[in-house]
Amino acid sequence: MPRTPYEKKGVFKFIEVYGRRMWQLMGLNLIYLISIIPIVTFGPATAAMTKVCRNWSQERNAFLWADYKEAFRKNFKQGFIMGLIDIVVAAGFSVAIPSYSEWAKQTDMMYIPLVISLACCIVFFMMHFYIYLMIVSTNLSLGKIIKNAFFLVSLGIKSSLWTLIVWIAMAFFVVAAFPASLFVVFFWPFTFICFVNCFNCYPVIRKFVIQPYYDQRGEENPEFDYLRNDEEALFEDMGAYEPKETKKEKKKKPKTIS
Repeated sequence: MPRTPYEKKGVFKFIEVYGRRMWQLMGLNLIYLISIIPIVTFGPATAAMTKVCRNWSQERNAFLWADYKEAFRKNFKQGFIMGLIDIVVAAGFSVAIPSYSEWAKQTDMMYIPLVISLACCIVFFMMHFYIYLMIVSTNLSLGKIIKNAFFLVSLGIKSSLWTLIVWIAMAFFVVAAFPASLFVVFFWPFTFICFVNCFNCYPVIRKFVIQPYYDQRGEENPEFDYLRNDEEALFEDMGAYEPKETKKEKKKKPKTIS
């Protein structure tokens, strides 16, 4: 559970929180790699890893294997569909960008679609800082999650850019240190990046997606119960964001960005 909400900030807070979970995160990295061997399980596995990293980055309780397995199962449908979308879009960009680049050498006008493709690729990539976090933190439809992620990239631009810088630095390290980095890949980079992503971007989701839902209903966000109670409170995943629907409220969804 969180120690105190204001004891450290920024990099110092990150180092403290990450240091407490470093060895568990190394185990999670290996579990994640094994989970994505079939390729088509990329989406559910990423959602499961994100759920565990989100809890740990926010100093919430999470059990490595039990919570990973539960999140993999509960978010399988949305994770699987999003994983397929990622594979198709990645394949499209991997063909379009090199092709436009070659054509641009022959015709200057082709720089226009090249720049547009690069911009779309970067934005779509940055949307993933929020997509899988919302999959495991809300009961929104996948369409609304993707829509919200597009706006959250700019609403949380500082967090988005810092996370992007970490991704670029990690990719550079893996490539520059190859083939020695092959061993490191099994135990470190994926969960480190995911942890950074959750640490930076989950507060943005909480501010613009989760908290407005409770403000609209005039209710307190259960996520902050530990700040109001002397006794240690256990964090119950999803319950804080998905109030049980009554028959009259069956079709209601958390407030989203429109």
